[in-house]
Amino acid sequence: MFRSLRNHNYRLFASGSAVSNLGGWMQRTAQDWLVLDLTHGSAAALGTATALQFLPMLLFGLFGGVLADRYPKRPILVVAQSIMALLALAIGILTVTGTAQVWHVYVMAFALGLVSCVEVPTRQTFVVEMVGRKDLSNAIALNASIFNLARVVGPAVAGVLIFMLGGTGPIFLLNALTFAAVISSLIFMRKAELNLAEPVPRAKGQLREGLRYVLGKQELLMPILLIGFVSMFSQSFSMSIALMAREVFSAGASSFGLASSMFAVGALGGGLLAARRAKPSRKVLLTGAISFGLFLVAVGVAPVYPVYLALLVPAGIALITVNTAANASVQLATSPEMRGRVMGIYLLVFTGGAPLGAPLVGLLSEFGGPRAGVMLSGALVLAGTGMALLMTRMIGARRRVALATA
Repeated sequence: MFRSLRNHNYRLFASGSAVSNLGGWMQRTAQDWLVLDLTHGSAAALGTATALQFLPMLLFGLFGGVLADRYPKRPILVVAQSIMALLALAIGILTVTGTAQVWHVYVMAFALGLVSCVEVPTRQTFVVEMVGRKDLSNAIALNASIFNLARVVGPAVAGVLIFMLGGTGPIFLLNALTFAAVISSLIFMRKAELNLAEPVPRAKGQLREGLRYVLGKQELLMPILLIGFVSMFSQSFSMSIALMAREVFSAGASSFGLASSMFAVGALGGGLLAARRAKPSRKVLLTGAISFGLFLVAVGVAPVYPVYLALLVPAGIALITVNTAANASVQLATSPEMRGRVMGIYLLVFTGGAPLGAPLVGLLSEFGGPRAGVMLSGALVLAGTGMALLMTRMIGARRRVALATA
């Protein structure tokens, strides 16, 4: 389960990521709570903030994948993490001084999204340079486990600190400090032990080349399409948790943090189960997607808060199962010189659907109530799973006809 940790560089990276992810989830919780405070509980404003954070990936995500192929990845990550630390520091100062306005949160969310366009595909493709292909699937699952361990602890800690400190400002400042851990881990890696990929020379048509490569391989196309439909609504699920806790069950900040943590407990369990698998399968991928859709519907109809909390656990297991299986499937099926661009496409659909899904869920929750928003999300995940399979077959058949007549 933990075989990737035998690698010195990955141990450094994993420990730094654990600290930084903890701060990141504390900030995510504080950001949602700050928006609700500034707008007196507006679901539409919360959806807008979530959408703005993912919109840059939709607009510029493919270019980030190209940069990940062209340049050394470790320096890119150090610069990107430093910029994100400065953004957290800025919004923290504004909030502590009482001058924060909702448009400040919008600007910060959009700026974080811009940095993520380059940072996320670079970080994803840097994993194989630390551990090699043999342990890639395990390292991806462990990364997901670290992420979700922070997701368990971070919101709960943030909820308690918001209550104790009387506001969200200190949470942003604490997150700015946590970036030092991951930046240090990158700086002190042993360069000689990295499996560095040869940078791809700059040339025309590299984006189109990446798209043609994905369209020509069904083992890439199906998981990318599937994760696009699933993530369109899973990316906004933390927003739905906030709305259900606050508006349906009248929970305070600490109880909202508990709800986020229960979802993350399931995600952590799903990540550890994924780490035991030698290789992800198509069956695991589809089972995870269908289960996530069904559990979203069940969460939406939960009659009381304890039942709601209990249902968040299997929903988390299902989501992390499909996420890790899709990520590992795509990276293992991709050649090294194409990995940055393919992951750019993967991350485009993974995060790019949020600008569509988050406002839709926010508006439905505004007019039909949070329950309607969550239930519709589940139904659309189920429909999207079927669409992904159908589109893969249609695109594959069309490409075979085109090749036969060429």
